[in-house]
Amino acid sequence: MLLWVSVVAMVLCVSTFLILWMRRRHSRLELERSSVGPEELRSLIESDQKILVFDVRQPLDLLAYSEIIPGSVRIAPNDLLEDPTLIPRDEDAVVYCTCPGEKTSWSVVQRARSLNFMRLKVLRGGFGAWKAKGYPVEKYVQSFHLDTAK
Repeated sequence: MLLWVSVVAMVLCVSTFLILWMRRRHSRLELERSSVGPEELRSLIESDQKILVFDVRQPLDLLAYSEIIPGSVRIAPNDLLEDPTLIPRDEDAVVYCTCPGEKTSWSVVQRARSLNFMRLKVLRGGFGAWKAKGYPVEKYVQSFHLDTAK
């Protein structure tokens, strides 16, 4: 009897490990498919390939660092979460933020994907990774509102 309990416990442990490992692998693959690194984004921009870039940083982050990737368009994340059609459905696009783990960008992409926007990706490492590579930025001088409603 004790042998059977041990075998069942071992099978459950191995099964749990395999399930968790497969989920983690799937998450990593999804991350790779749904994101681009700063090098890849810069190459796309420099190659004149049609790629739209959107700054979806939280207003306070933009206030603290009023720079933007050249050619990108600023859209408030709350506006985009409410209306993902602010980003064209049939064009390649990248969103970036400064949140740990690209939290804002991922929430925008997940919301857009739920509405079948499949050509939208996240800049891995966000604005910080772009700047760390020494890639160009420009001053953001347009006015914006600080969205304090959560």
